[in-house]
Amino acid sequence: MMEKISEEALAAYDDLAAELEPAGVTRGQSFGMPCLKVGRKMVAGMFGNAMAFKLPPGVLEEALAVPGAGPFDPAGGRPMKEWVLIPLEQSAVWAEYGADALEYVRG
Repeated sequence: MMEKISEEALAAYDDLAAELEPAGVTRGQSFGMPCLKVGRKMVAGMFGNAMAFKLPPGVLEEALAVPGAGPFDPAGGRPMKEWVLIPLEQSAVWAEYGADALEYVRG
């Protein structure tokens, strides 16, 4: 079960969304979580008090090295390929990985 999203995490999500919206990102819902999309493709999403990002190889490995980050495994037992989960405590890097995710998803 996903933990409830804190006010602080929602504020950090809103900041990220506002930063990416001029580049064409829209807010939405996917799998019951707030997410950021370009077209119909998900770029990032809130999962508890962390943000999941879809990233290319290389950048993904770099993001996995962020303290507290790990593979995005929403169902438990089967991590999603290309996705990393970065905790709220590291939200200072969310904008960087959000931009990388947007570029990657756009192709």
